[in-house]
Formats: sequence, C-alpha cells, structure tokens
Amino acid sequence: MSTKVAIITDIHGNSPALQAVLKDIDSQSDIEHIYCLGDMVAIGPDTDEVLVALFEREDVSMITGNHEDAVLAIFRGQEPASRDEERAHHEWIVENTDEALLRSLLDLPRSLRIEHEEKSLLLVHYHLDAADNFLPIDRDPSADELDTIYNGDKADIVCFGHHHPVHFFKSATRTYLNPGSLGCCDRPVARYAILDIDSQDIAVEMKEIPYDNRQFLLSYEQLGVPARDFLLMAFHGNQHMGIHEEES
Repeated sequence: MSTKVAIITDIHGNSPALQAVLKDIDSQSDIEHIYCLGDMVAIGPDTDEVLVALFEREDVSMITGNHEDAVLAIFRGQEPASRDEERAHHEWIVENTDEALLRSLLDLPRSLRIEHEEKSLLLVHYHLDAADNFLPIDRDPSADELDTIYNGDKADIVCFGHHHPVHFFKSATRTYLNPGSLGCCDRPVARYAILDIDSQDIAVEMKEIPYDNRQFLLSYEQLGVPARDFLLMAFHGNQHMGIHEEES
C-alpha cells in the first residue's frame, strides 16, 4: 500500500506552466493530492488565473511564501518587505488581482505538517526561524546543514521551495526536497515532483513538463508589468529576446 502526492512550488503567476503541470498530474489517476509550497503570486502577471486554478480544485493544499507576505501586507495597508521596483511590482499585483482571491490567501497557513502511510511530511516555503521568519537563502545547501536546522524534528521528509533550483538530499535522518520553481526557469519547462510514500520509504520522482511559454513572456511588455526587464532576465533567462528575433 502506498500513496502518491505531487509537490509544486513557486508558480509565480505563470498560468501556462501551471496548466501544463496540472494536465500531467491529472493524467496520472494514482496521484491523490497536490501540495503547493507558496509563492503562487507575483513575478509573472497571471496571479488571478493561477489562484483561480488552485482554489477551484479540491485536491490542492497551499501554504504562503514571501511574495504572498509582501502582496498581503500591501493589501492590508501595511509596509511590505519589498522596496523600489519590487514594491512597485507587488503593488501592481494587488491592483490587478481580484480582491476575493487576495482575501482567500489570508486564510492560508505558513506551513503544513501531514502524514501519509505513517510517514511525516513537513511542508514549508523555506526554512523558518523560531519567530516564524524565513531564514536567508542558502545557495549551496547540504544534508548536514539541513539536519542542523531541523535537529529534533520528527519529519521524515521536509519539502521546501523559495530558492528556485532543484535540491534533493537524503541524510541518515530524513529526506529534503525542493522540486524547483514551477513557473520560473531559463527553459520552457515546468518542474514539480511526485512522492510515492509507503511505510518503509518515500520515493521521489522529479518531473519537467515542456510547455509553450512564448505568449506568457511577451505579455510582460503587453501588460506593462513593473520591473519586467529585471524579471525576464533574472527569472526567465531573457528567453523573450529569442522570440523577438524569431518574429523580426
């Protein structure tokens, strides 16, 4: 007896990437649930479409990330952690997102602890300190460093995102998984992971789903997304430049 679940994270307002992954998940009848590790919003312009797609499903559980923190701070009239162009971008997201969807984000937890087949799963957007604040990103993590952070925790696997590359470590204590950002990549692929859980082990399958990202990338300019030059360079590897060259 085993249970299969999908782990997705960091969709970042990229609806075509999310739809490609959901189509792949739905083609596998044995995947029982989808866990989303936050940062559904911002960077990409499709926050509304992404949130509608997630909230309308009964098989999705979500937690919030740092971009939800910033967007919701602005929505509540508070000071966000973001500054300058990033803040202007988050303000644009709030202005262009349905208020009911933003209110739904307010009800989401910061982490989830669940059990499948007697295995304990801890789901976080990123590692948290004692005050429930995200730790600084470790760009070269190791199993030993992660064991130190989670010393004494009962989880058999810790799933996290925030840092967009894939991370997968197994220590003597537990497994650590970051499936990579679903919506931000320098190639037209959407990443996620499948966990096959039984009482003895947790098997991890990394997935990369090809999709057509051309119209999505061009929409940054068409919609006037704030900070678009930086976002397209830093999070999508300037792939849009190749599209412009094809059309010229």
